[in-house]
Amino acid sequence: MKYLRIFIALLSLAGSLVQAQQSSTSLPSSVVIKAGKILDVRTGDYLDHQAIWVEGDRIKAIGDASQLQSRVPSNARVVDLSQYTILPGLIDAHTHLTFDPGQTGYQGLAISVPREALIGARNARLTLEAGFTTVRNVAANGYADIALRDAINAGEVPGPRLVASGPALGITGGHCDNNLLAPEFHAVSLGVADGVSAVMSRVREDVKYGADVIKFCATGGVLSKGDNPEFEQYSPEEMRALVQEAHRLGRKVAAHAHGAKGIQDAVLAGVDSIEHGSFINEEGIQLMKQHGTYLVPTLYLSDWFFANYAKLGLTDDMVAKAKFVLPAARQNIARAFRAGVKVAFGTDAAVFPHGLNAREFAVMVKLGLTPLAAVQSATLHAADLLGWSDRIGTLEPGKYADLIAVDGDPLKDVSVLEKVKVVVKGGEVVKGR
Repeated sequence: MKYLRIFIALLSLAGSLVQAQQSSTSLPSSVVIKAGKILDVRTGDYLDHQAIWVEGDRIKAIGDASQLQSRVPSNARVVDLSQYTILPGLIDAHTHLTFDPGQTGYQGLAISVPREALIGARNARLTLEAGFTTVRNVAANGYADIALRDAINAGEVPGPRLVASGPALGITGGHCDNNLLAPEFHAVSLGVADGVSAVMSRVREDVKYGADVIKFCATGGVLSKGDNPEFEQYSPEEMRALVQEAHRLGRKVAAHAHGAKGIQDAVLAGVDSIEHGSFINEEGIQLMKQHGTYLVPTLYLSDWFFANYAKLGLTDDMVAKAKFVLPAARQNIARAFRAGVKVAFGTDAAVFPHGLNAREFAVMVKLGLTPLAAVQSATLHAADLLGWSDRIGTLEPGKYADLIAVDGDPLKDVSVLEKVKVVVKGGEVVKGR
């Protein structure tokens, strides 16, 4: 009887502990982030002596630190960033987390999809720690980026919020196909689809397996064998069918496009963004402005590529195309900047090492954007392109508590964004003290 009473008492205690634990976890945790000054990315103004009140993973309130303190729960955890400049978490709208430099040459043929997923887990952490709390991944083999997204969302690996495309669509023999193997291997990339019915089916399959966005190759590319970046690949009819099907299923569309004709036809087909845009001309610029199409320019990669391409195992064809395309791209993109095309920040990280994404800002400014416009491209505008303006891109109540802290003033020296001191994602400090 004595032992029975002890056993019942232990059961009762265990039940109380479980109940208390459930009660405590049902309430969102409170965090107060003390900010030195906050950059309002809408206006370019700085707000001094601010505090950010976070409940769970969302911002509950922002305001003067002394006034906000009286409203915050007394047990709130305090994160003191009062010596730093605070900005919203950055967004990179063109990454390839599951790839690394050199994987586009023959040595990349030896890398399996499971290995690429593990590469992606490493690169996701590097990207997050560089201050990019959200990225759009445009193309991965075997849906490896979908698996990575799900693992990040489940809290199993650290990484940014991830909008993932799965395999990119492309024509047989195009930039999005595998052209490195001899005919007897019958190698075909998973995203290859030719003809209107085939591209519609391919879009549906990508959506079936979890794609958040659809990526396709409207023109040839640089780091691929045998295709010409200036030539259109999908026909206008195929592009229209692809975009209409994606939009019908609630997915935005990103078009890899270097050549002028491919850019124009992709815009007319209704794509949401043009990736690269290397040979954009005046007609393409005006079409993009009329349709409100975003340009995702991917500029910094040129600097890194020309300093390192000899080590990457690329074909002579790839190197020759890079020497032709990349310098021309800067001239044409600068013209698009001056004309006022909508710009969303993107890097093509994987052509260069992940984690160096913020080096893109200095090139954008060099080619004509103001520092504020460059910052807006990676916050306000990238959030709009992703369709996530209700949750990221600015520091406002109701949005995710994603932010970065830097030394100095990014509107005077945009390169300070290359040295992020603290990264907060969903109210949790993921880098820094």
